[in-house]
This record gives sequence, structure tokens and C-alpha cells, in this order.
Amino acid sequence: QGQLVESGGGLVQAGESLTLSCTMSGRTLSSEFLAWFRQSPGEERKFVAAISRNGLATPYAASVKGRFTISKDKNTMYLQMSRLKFEDTGVYFCAADDGWTFQSVADAYDYWGQGTQVIVSS
Repeated sequence: QGQLVESGGGLVQAGESLTLSCTMSGRTLSSEFLAWFRQSPGEERKFVAAISRNGLATPYAASVKGRFTISKDKNTMYLQMSRLKFEDTGVYFCAADDGWTFQSVADAYDYWGQGTQVIVSS
């Protein structure tokens, strides 16, 4: 079994920064890819960013590239979000995938956290 626990969400104004954390345990510590997804009300979960186990691959969604930075250490993954926009509002989930290749679709991921809410006021 594996667990993921997010933290760091909150209410910020547009243009400000926020850092999310995702603590990993169990099998998620050896997952090949870790990712952040975002879900807005009435919408499906959308890919935000991912990082490979060795940290060398860090794909981003076009909407956040240049503003968000994904990183990780031994048991925690981070998402540093800067120049936040109203459209970044949503529940942010971290996810882990045991597969060998990067996937941007939520269905490919095996483990999920409970989510942390980010609200960006305009």
C-alpha cells in the first residue's frame, strides 16, 4: 500500500506565491512518476506537473510552465507556484504512478492524496 498526503493550500491574491507539499509513504516512495493534478468545480482532474523518480524529467502543463516548479526530496514532493492567477483555483491532488513512462491522464495514476484547496482571488 502507499499513501500520499497533501498540505499547503490556502487563499491567496492573484500574483502571489504558494507552495504545496505532498508527503509520500509506503509503495509511493518507489513510484516511477509523481504528479500534481488540479480539479475545478464541474471539471475533470487536469494535469499540472510531474517529476520522475530520478528527478530528471519534469513535464509541465502549458498553462503553468514558467510559473510553477515541481521538485522532490526523499519522501516529499513540492509544487512551488508563483504569479498565481484566478484560473489556478482548484483542488490540487498529488498522485503516484508505478508505470515506466510518463502519463498526463489521471486514470494512469495508481495512488492519490485527498487534495488541498487553493483559492486565488482576483
